[in-house]
Amino acid sequence: FLRVTKQYLPHVARLCLISTFLEDGIRMWFQWSEQRDYIDGTWNCGYFLASIFVFINLFGQLSGCILVLSRNFVQYACFGLFGIIALQTIAYSILWDLKFLMRNLALGGGLLLLLAESRSEGKSMFAGVPTMRESSPKQYMQLGGRVLLVLMFMTLLHFDMNFFY
Repeated sequence: FLRVTKQYLPHVARLCLISTFLEDGIRMWFQWSEQRDYIDGTWNCGYFLASIFVFINLFGQLSGCILVLSRNFVQYACFGLFGIIALQTIAYSILWDLKFLMRNLALGGGLLLLLAESRSEGKSMFAGVPTMRESSPKQYMQLGGRVLLVLMFMTLLHFDMNFFY
């Protein structure tokens, strides 16, 4: 199975790691006016600046996804997508919503895995899977990426602290 699918697995892994950015960029395209109106209403920045924000968001996400999937300038694409995460965190006030903040950190974890994988292009069949006897910054990036990805699943937990059942 691995012999047959070996050439496709890195593409599938990259697509899975950037799928949120791809979906969000496409949604920005189809919901342009709603996104622009939301930013304008939230920040009172005016129609023009809100449109610029939506354009930067849309262009940054879609171009980053295209670069990652085509394996061109992956490191620059990852840094651009990190910038989009930071921009959205501020613009949509995600910093104060723990659930969305954890999901944004998980997106950063996926980007860390892509960044680590791009540092040793061709050595790894799966994005973010370590090799034996390797000690480098790449290994720490992979660990950080995996830890941050766990945060996405932590948002699914619901605790009910009622002691009087």
